[in-house]
Parts: sequence; C-alpha cells; structure tokens
Amino acid sequence: MKKGDSGNEIMTNEKWQAIIGNDASYNNQFFYAVRTTGIFCKPSCKSRVPNKENVRIFQNAEEAISANYRPCKRCKPTNERLPDNEWVAIMTEYIDNNYPDKLTLETLAEISHGSAYHLHRTFKKITGITPVEYIQQVRINKAKKYLLQSDRTVADIAKKVGISNTPYFITLFKKMTGATPAQFRQLPESEGTK
Repeated sequence: MKKGDSGNEIMTNEKWQAIIGNDASYNNQFFYAVRTTGIFCKPSCKSRVPNKENVRIFQNAEEAISANYRPCKRCKPTNERLPDNEWVAIMTEYIDNNYPDKLTLETLAEISHGSAYHLHRTFKKITGITPVEYIQQVRINKAKKYLLQSDRTVADIAKKVGISNTPYFITLFKKMTGATPAQFRQLPESEGTK
C-alpha cells in the first residue's frame, strides 16, 4: 500500500462501470487512483483499465494528491500539465526500479498515461537519450555490478537484468563498455568500475 493509503470513498459498481467505460459524465464527481502506478485520473481517462483491487476512489483531486498520488499526464485531472522534467523523472525512477521486467516504449507510455511518441520525444529532449537507451544503460550498469560482485554465469546475469537473449546481451555489453562480459570480469577492479 502507498503511504497515506486510507480509502474513504467506496468503490461502487456504478463508479467501476464509469471507469471501465471512460464515462465523462462522471468527471468531477469522483477521481480514481491506481496503487501500482501512483497516478490518479478522471473517470473518462482513456488509459488501460486497472485491476479493480488496485483502485482507490477520491471525492476530489486534492484528496488524491494528499494521499501521495500524482496527476495523470493523459487526462490531466487537475487541469494542469505535469512538467516534462518531472514526468521524465517519474519514468526514470520506474525504469530504475523495474529494469528486469519487459519494458517497451508502449508499456512505459501506458504506465505514464501518455503516448509512446510523446514519451520518446520528451524523454530524449530532457535526458539526451531515448527511453530504450536509458533502459539499456541501467541494465548494463547493473550487469557490471553482478559481474564484479558475484560468480553468476553471463547467461544468469543477462536474465537477472532483463535480457533473456544471452548473445544479444553480450553484443550490447561489448558495444556499451568496449569489452565482453567475460573480458570485463578480468579487468583490474579500478578499470572495471569506470
């Protein structure tokens, strides 16, 4: 449960139908938040339908914000746009915490309640790299730590950082570090951590 997660509004069948039907006539009657994403929306939001057990109902946006939920970028429940750098920070934090999972641009766009095109463009504008390049950097940096701090096999490390194709992992690792994972392990400790 999220910090401050005490629901005071009841999820009725009527409200659930409004959420799954994206019913704009319920906008401003209530807002819903999703525990797993930390985002709250208007009933009319066109984002993917959440699991019902992860949904909290709020009377107004202020309640959702005080319960530590962030406004959705897609439906803008506070009628404000989240600043781009804040939106990208949310995505980088999500990637940092979920790098072993299958992460595609479409998945990230769904989670962040935006379009894949807008996410890609905004992410690159703020960070200088694409979301996919960022995911690769995070995975390779985690792999470096595993290579230096464990005796796991290269295939095991590849899976642990979210890359199930070992030859692809080795190729990507060499492209990004200049050494294969096996060569990287043999480098003197001071060089291997650069």
